[in-house]
Amino acid sequence: MTALLVTIVWWVVAGVVVGAMFARRDWQTFHSPGRITRLRSWETKERYERMTLVRLWKDRLPEAGTWFGGISKRRLPRWAEGGRSRFAAESLRAERVHLTLLLGVPIALTWSRSWWLAANVAIGLGLNLPCIIVARYNRLRLMLLG
Repeated sequence: MTALLVTIVWWVVAGVVVGAMFARRDWQTFHSPGRITRLRSWETKERYERMTLVRLWKDRLPEAGTWFGGISKRRLPRWAEGGRSRFAAESLRAERVHLTLLLGVPIALTWSRSWWLAANVAIGLGLNLPCIIVARYNRLRLMLLG
């Protein structure tokens, strides 16, 4: 029971701290992806839709972009808010937040024993991989708009 409580507190605190840390940066600093976050040539809209069925579940994920003063990624921002450039930047920011949170998995393993090791890995991946997939998918769709 203690491990479960510590795990819940860990992921909530880590999510708030990392989310707030990234939210403090101006959205315009997220204009270009890095080596890890750049879209690869094999990533296509069709491949994402076929491999993950992302368009069927993406709208069910919570939108935390607004929790720290950002904008929602449920719609394209108005031109005055930055338009497509802002949407791409916010999607990249979301991807980087969740990639950073994945670094918390090894930390969560420090208090895990036995089957709880696998549970903590599953929790870390389950909380972050869907968000990374949606962020990349949205950036890819935006690129296709031109």
